[in-house]
Amino acid sequence: MTEIPFVIFIMGPTATGKTDLAIYLHKKINSEIISVDSAMVYRGLDIGTAKPNKELLEKIPHRLIDICDPVETYSAARFQQDAYLAINEIYDKGKIPILVGGTGLYFRALEYGLDKLPEANYLVRAKIEEEAETEGWKYMHSKLGKIDAKSATRINQNDTQRIQRALEIFEITGRTLTELTEKSKKKSFPFAIKKIILFPNDRLQLRERIKQRFHEMLKNGLVEEVESFYHRDDLSSKLPSMRLVGYRQIWRYLDNQITYKEMREHSIIATRQLAKRQLTWCRAEKGAECYDSYKSGIFSQILANLK
Repeated sequence: MTEIPFVIFIMGPTATGKTDLAIYLHKKINSEIISVDSAMVYRGLDIGTAKPNKELLEKIPHRLIDICDPVETYSAARFQQDAYLAINEIYDKGKIPILVGGTGLYFRALEYGLDKLPEANYLVRAKIEEEAETEGWKYMHSKLGKIDAKSATRINQNDTQRIQRALEIFEITGRTLTELTEKSKKKSFPFAIKKIILFPNDRLQLRERIKQRFHEMLKNGLVEEVESFYHRDDLSSKLPSMRLVGYRQIWRYLDNQITYKEMREHSIIATRQLAKRQLTWCRAEKGAECYDSYKSGIFSQILANLK
């Protein structure tokens, strides 16, 4: 294998130009791009995920984009396996892997390894979701707190997927998520990492960009994109792909649960909440170089610091 000094991680919240930076660096150094995004793995989810367009992907391929049908569930464990394979293939070509995206859990799965946890059980998940529909997710978060106080402290009460997963693990194993993760032996990442975080200093500008970008997505046909999935018999609003920010709210609009105006407002709020969670993830990252994503000329500065 050709010796290469590092892999590059490009991290940060949504709407900060991570993909633009990856493409800029790709054009300047001998490299290939790997997507680290739990939404872009799904085929057909293009507009709402801000996926690079087909013309760009033909010129500059991104690995781990469009690898799943929306009916499938894609996990951090599967990402870890797929990413390791892609990294080694890129190394074998004598190139530098550039990993870019906003899914912090995937980056951590690579860098620190994964705990050995049970596979998803959809009967158990359905039971939890049914209880949540009746009692609400704040109640479910409180329930988790009584079972596993440490996990409840780590998990935001609005993070329904992680609440569900923690409760699911307890239902399946009779042991808490904290208990299982503290005893687990993880596989460490065998490569050196150059970690770059695009961290916007101007939060108001980030909020406005999120709003403008979602309006642009609607103009580009996001509702029609979701509608094509809404009419598929094998898809439902409970699948991970249809619970993504924007898709979940539009599904509710198509289901006549909320108005168009409410859908638009709820989607923007949910995206801002996602960005806030991503910022929290980024603050906890170790060994990273942070750059103001909206500062002029920042890409050339990042490139210079890589050399």
